[in-house]
Amino acid sequence: MLGLPMMALGLFVFTRSTLPYQEMKQQYGWRWPGNPRVGAAPGRQYTGPEEEPITLSGKLLPELTGGDSSLALLKLMADQALAWPLIEGTGMIYGFYVIEKLDLTRREFFSDGKAREIDFTLTLQRVDGSMLDLLGNLSRAVMELAF
Repeated sequence: MLGLPMMALGLFVFTRSTLPYQEMKQQYGWRWPGNPRVGAAPGRQYTGPEEEPITLSGKLLPELTGGDSSLALLKLMADQALAWPLIEGTGMIYGFYVIEKLDLTRREFFSDGKAREIDFTLTLQRVDGSMLDLLGNLSRAVMELAF
């Protein structure tokens, strides 16, 4: 049994038995570069939002949770160089993300060299526009299918 989904990235489902993350970090930012002015403080102009990375991190205990097969699947997805929809188990849609980085630290080894613990950090980078753009694209796709 996979358990309840925590989140899905494309067809990969994060559960307690695949890749349970213990921390999710989101970052938002807005660009306001300064323009020098003679005899005055720099003027600021809004030029748009910054990137919206999401970082998932945690510790795998392959005897109890996911392990090498889950990590191999994520690596395979990253190698495809595709954007995947990121959807939380609650139904919250975050947008389309690419896998930018997967950091692994293995420790506490069995006698055959297999790790008892694997710390991971998965860095995702958003590649679509705003959620309004995403919803607009979804609406257009549904309308095209319906008519």
